[in-house]
Amino acid sequence: MTADLDYDRIEQERERIRSSYLSADRPASSARGLHHCALLCSDVEQTVRFYQGVLEFPLTEIFENRDYRGSNHFFFDIGNGNLLAFFDMPGLDLGPYVEVLGGLHHLAISVEPERWQRLKTNLDEAGVEYALESGTSIYFRDPDGARVELISDPLGEMYGAAVL
Repeated sequence: MTADLDYDRIEQERERIRSSYLSADRPASSARGLHHCALLCSDVEQTVRFYQGVLEFPLTEIFENRDYRGSNHFFFDIGNGNLLAFFDMPGLDLGPYVEVLGGLHHLAISVEPERWQRLKTNLDEAGVEYALESGTSIYFRDPDGARVELISDPLGEMYGAAVL
């Protein structure tokens, strides 16, 4: 279902925000990078088999979650000094993954074009359904339903244009 939208007004608002806040001579960011992005999972081993086995992101560490006794906190190397982390929450009925306002829509991970092709083959061999977009992106869901994108565009670019 598509809502009735005033696309001209939306574009005008986008342009107002762009002209008000976007500057070519912007200052350096106060951040030094993404340390990790943390998601929830229902099954630690299933998650490791998917992210390490299918997507080839090496597991780097697993230890008890400091905030919830009995829960695991574990990490995958997604390159460039960045980590993808997961928590399981045994004993809590968290229910299935849902996309909600303010929640995760998708996680986009840049991979080299040759690796992108190999990971696409891995997804095929694992029977993972996906959608191809713009010739450089594969969208699919992880075992718990979180949407992941593998994009072969270089870091800091989107559709051939600089975004950084």
